[in-house]
Amino acid sequence: MDYNDIIDQLTWKIIDFDKGDPKRIQHLLKVHRFAQLIARAEHVDEHTRQVLECAAVLHDVGIHPAEAKYGRCDGKLQEQEGPAPARRMLQSLGLPPADIERTCYLIAHHHTYTDIDGIDYQILVEADFLVNIYEDNLPQTQAAIVKERIFKTAAGTRLLHLLFEEKY
Repeated sequence: MDYNDIIDQLTWKIIDFDKGDPKRIQHLLKVHRFAQLIARAEHVDEHTRQVLECAAVLHDVGIHPAEAKYGRCDGKLQEQEGPAPARRMLQSLGLPPADIERTCYLIAHHHTYTDIDGIDYQILVEADFLVNIYEDNLPQTQAAIVKERIFKTAAGTRLLHLLFEEKY
């Protein structure tokens, strides 16, 4: 199966999984596109980009299971509850086991900002922050703190600057 077909099928699966929740569906689409854009600008190899894009599409798959199980969906619960449904979706598409495991690892750590162990992980965190800063209406001072502590890629940092720096 073609890589773009995999991403499209995975996107349809998560949209169906999150049906009736346009806010979360639009969130994942934005995170995916920012991750894709950053990865291309950073010249990430195709295989790593594929795994990253799968993780970006599925990164918040644990929200609804966490809400159903615990009545809340904080970041740690998203990380805890996300890998199981993600694994089922990825297996249904016949992805290689190693790619499934890395994708699930990224989902299980996308709110953990220490010991980031790969460019795919770094980009996923940055893409999610780009969307969350806007959606959560964080003040510019908070964006500056995130930039200093989290952002490492040139492309992600450029996007952060372009999106949130005051215009004079």
